[in-house]
Amino acid sequence: MGEAQVSLKHLFRVFTKPEHKDSKLAQIEQHLSDNILDFLSQHVVTKKTSLEEVEQDFSDPFVPESPEFVSSHAESLLNKLVAHSVNTYSPTFIGHMTSALPYFHLPLAKLLVGLNQNLVKIETSKAFTPLERQVLGMMHNLVYGQEDSWYQQYLHSARHALGAFCSGGTVANITALWVARNKILGPDKKFAGVAKSGLAAAYRHYGVNQMGVMCSRRGHYSLSKAVDVLGIGRDNLITLPCPQQTLSPEQALAEGHRYQEEGNKLLALVGVGGTTETGHVDPLDELADVARELDCWFHVDAAWGGATLFSGTHRSKLKGIERADSVTIDAHKQMYVPMGAGMALFKNPEDANAVRHHAQYILRQGSKDLGATTLEGSRNGMAMMVYASLHIFGRRGYELLIDQSISKAKAFARMISEHPDFELVTAPTLSLLTYRVCPPVVQEKLKTASDDEKARLNHKIDALVVNVQKLQREAGKSFVSRTRLENPDLNPKPVTVFRVVLANPLTTEQDLKNILQEQSEIARARHAWAELEKTIPSAVAG
Repeated sequence: MGEAQVSLKHLFRVFTKPEHKDSKLAQIEQHLSDNILDFLSQHVVTKKTSLEEVEQDFSDPFVPESPEFVSSHAESLLNKLVAHSVNTYSPTFIGHMTSALPYFHLPLAKLLVGLNQNLVKIETSKAFTPLERQVLGMMHNLVYGQEDSWYQQYLHSARHALGAFCSGGTVANITALWVARNKILGPDKKFAGVAKSGLAAAYRHYGVNQMGVMCSRRGHYSLSKAVDVLGIGRDNLITLPCPQQTLSPEQALAEGHRYQEEGNKLLALVGVGGTTETGHVDPLDELADVARELDCWFHVDAAWGGATLFSGTHRSKLKGIERADSVTIDAHKQMYVPMGAGMALFKNPEDANAVRHHAQYILRQGSKDLGATTLEGSRNGMAMMVYASLHIFGRRGYELLIDQSISKAKAFARMISEHPDFELVTAPTLSLLTYRVCPPVVQEKLKTASDDEKARLNHKIDALVVNVQKLQREAGKSFVSRTRLENPDLNPKPVTVFRVVLANPLTTEQDLKNILQEQSEIARARHAWAELEKTIPSAVAG
């Protein structure tokens, strides 16, 4: 085939559509489609290739001097990248919040890339701007349920924003707390506001020593990033223990009063609508009362659980979310949209003005440009994917998906509880649960063991869980993640557990039985299993 030429003629061909359906580029496109579909249809989660081996394919730090044929590069991507990617479509990939996507997103992604709209400015997006505003309005309505006339007034208002479309939950949480900070430390007759004068001047003007954000220890790590980025400081992220996996309103109120009595100001109380580790939902209605008494912003991080609002059966689990000043929802989680679709929603459409920015060449005063109230500037039109999904699934379609995920999680919890080799650690509130492998005789001993005995035994169980999770992952047939959790019923200290996320509609109960069986076989073949069983007499004597 020869080498690709460095010429304007050659480069121009890269930018243009193939002349006919049998052209080389058209063949490559079909080849890629066939290969990706073949990859996604496989049930193997990943090949038995170490990360170090894969790194060898991506170890050259130099930009290639000469161009490469698209066909050659496509083959290279298939061999080096696609072949060693994680198959998140697999029904046995149940360890993280990434799931199979509906097929219609593949052709829609081609449309999205082909149009290449930039949502920062109407001049680079046109119809995508009102579409994104409508999507934000739909999701706002799902959370807050205002009257039709209210949305008619604010949906396309140049002076208001119902939310901000973001690349994910991290940016959405930062955006929500950015709005809260700028509003609470905003301008008055004697002060230009924190956005202009900075934190030090704001603290002096408002007479506060420090400003803090409060959440439970199950709060997402993006909150730590948020207080860092906003200049509040990680020491002022107040994370309260949650042995029952949810934030206690009484404890939050007491700690909030204590913090403010020391001359500080609580910026925000954050409730979680579906924790990343266990799927628990904080008591949002009670936390809204706490936020009101502490006179602080109430934010709900529902990046994972927000889609539960589509379900008439389970919507009540998020009771009180409608009282939040801001809410984070990720469409790329339980709304089955490709990565890069997060949203920060604001109850009050005026609030986004606290972070409004203008520039002469772009984002002019009075325009409807979305970049004026978003942290990110240039953004693609991912709202189109959410728009399409909302129409193709409809509320009732999403309700079916949410309901079956929660039902499947409950079924898996029953399997675990009935299996002698496993202990259910946290039962599912939504579609997440945690459990661990543990020899039956050790389970019995833990019921009557002292705290010291529990600590010794749990240390050994932790090692077994880590070993089983690692070996199962390396085998490549299935994937379950792991984490460490507080559970006073099991141990005074955190224990290591398997973590399961049941969101893939393609996962069957038979898949779950197979995963448990695989874990049991791996565990029983380990030396650590036998050692644990032998430990019981010595643990009693110790």
